[in-house]
Amino acid sequence: MIPPDLQIPGHRVRIGCDVVSLSEIEYSVSTFGARFLSKIYTAGELADCEGPSRLARLAARLAAKEAAIKAFTRPDAAFVPLEIEVVSADQLPTLRLTGSAAQLAAQQHWQQISVSLTHAECHAAAVVVAVCGGL
Repeated sequence: MIPPDLQIPGHRVRIGCDVVSLSEIEYSVSTFGARFLSKIYTAGELADCEGPSRLARLAARLAAKEAAIKAFTRPDAAFVPLEIEVVSADQLPTLRLTGSAAQLAAQQHWQQISVSLTHAECHAAAVVVAVCGGL
């Protein structure tokens, strides 16, 4: 399902959300190890995920990447997970986009990105909200 654009004066708001099972991350890490991690996560994301909640943090970041892809509403576009990075700005999560993800965000006039991450015992979820200008 492609989420609708919400309207605010002079802007569009794009929203994407995703849920990831912690068991999927655990399986991928145990089966593919560093190859999986380096394909999906930046070095900064891996460092941020260290500690006792590692799987949940990894799952939340994967959910954020998938939520961002949904916010783009471009099912035909190819995305590279490393081009969508979850970073902290003033202790709040946000996204750093590079490469083709940054180009698409510029084409769609993304001006501001908000990210919400959460996790429970078995799942992690993320919501991405992008405010787009240029109407």
